[in-house]
Amino acid sequence: MEKQRTISKSVSFTGTGLHTGKDSTITFNPAEANTGYVFIRKDLPGQPEIQAIVDNVVDISRGTTIANGDVKVLTVEHVLAALAGLKIDNCRIELSESEPPVLDGSSMPYVDALLTAGITELDAEREYFVIDESISYSNEDKGVEIVALPLDDFRVTIMIDYFNPALGSQHTGLFDLEKEFVKEFAPARTFCFLTEVEQLRKSDLIKGGKLDNALVIVDKDITENEVGWMMDTFNLQEAPTVGNNGYLNNTELRYKNEPARHKLLDMLGDMALIGIPVKAQILAARPGHESNIEFSKLVRRAYLEQKRDNRLKPWKNKGILWDINALMEFLPHRYPFLLVDRVMEYDREKKVILGYKNVTFNEPFFQGHFPGQPIMPGVLILEACAQMAGLIMLNEIDEPDKYLGLFSTIKNAKLRKPVVPGDQLVIEARMSGKRFNIYSFTATAYVNGQVVAESDFTAALVNREL
Repeated sequence: MEKQRTISKSVSFTGTGLHTGKDSTITFNPAEANTGYVFIRKDLPGQPEIQAIVDNVVDISRGTTIANGDVKVLTVEHVLAALAGLKIDNCRIELSESEPPVLDGSSMPYVDALLTAGITELDAEREYFVIDESISYSNEDKGVEIVALPLDDFRVTIMIDYFNPALGSQHTGLFDLEKEFVKEFAPARTFCFLTEVEQLRKSDLIKGGKLDNALVIVDKDITENEVGWMMDTFNLQEAPTVGNNGYLNNTELRYKNEPARHKLLDMLGDMALIGIPVKAQILAARPGHESNIEFSKLVRRAYLEQKRDNRLKPWKNKGILWDINALMEFLPHRYPFLLVDRVMEYDREKKVILGYKNVTFNEPFFQGHFPGQPIMPGVLILEACAQMAGLIMLNEIDEPDKYLGLFSTIKNAKLRKPVVPGDQLVIEARMSGKRFNIYSFTATAYVNGQVVAESDFTAALVNREL
């Protein structure tokens, strides 16, 4: 059983933000189990926090930006890639500015700092999202294809092709995160084309950009008029040159396919925003931040759906959806008012649920309800129907433990046959509509295939804390 991990102590360093050009201090701090990755803006009043999940992504134009309201953190992908690549599950990341330092344009400086801090196991099991059905994203206009295939491991294969002689078509693959990430991918630097640099500077970006924190691919002729501008942009002492390898100033590559490796690094960082490590084979053609984020949204949505389904199916291998233990995790009712014993079927798409209540002579209501000829009170049959319907309602939301379903109306109630000890009350409930937080249901109860009760219900979903 794998344990969740965090760092052993805090560690800090300072550098310049790529786009802001401002000095920024980043501090990695240990965090408790199930914290995930949280960015903290120490420079702002109240030190606001931003959870690093894909739902909080607000911009992907030149890097991945997350936000909580008006509070933003820019270019988080290299930081997150370092944490995910080292299999650190929980960390609180403090920043003195809106952007972490770019350093050399790779994840390696972050990796070095985290390894210096040390890694500690926590007393909590690491959860994975094991993809059991393919998940795919495509953008035909940009030639992007990303697919996650079932695999009880984590592997990534990347292909890029920018139709530029300096790059050509490049491929790379990561097959063992623990063995390959630090040496083969963390040092890969970000890259851009010279024409992009001009556009970015005109957009008041890459103020901290230098030739020692990015690979600049020459995709145009450099005129004499541009030399001065480039010396100022990159803070150069000498005029830039076009190298014979196609990179500005003939920058030496760390790997022959360093751009492809950096694209894989970016994908690791962006996929960290799913909020849970994934087991799958990832195949990506021409990925970028936009496609990474859209793909991560699909994966996170599938994870949340599976998590919701697992609440419904903790004992699915036993041929049932919920037994009494699972029901008590969901429904707030307890003895003597928990009137559902088991759920057998649930169709999420059609919003229909089927379960039963075993009626025995030991039920407390039989002590006073016709003891000489015990009959289950009709209102309790309707209550059992209402509880079954409530299970549908609570499974329409992500955090059901924070809410209560309060039934507000019962209409068209009919009690057709008496229910007595020894009967098994089979209940089918169906959601018929929803408006705001008000849900409508119909429910029918059977004994031996015959209808014994039926009714329509409406219920309001309310926050327990209100």
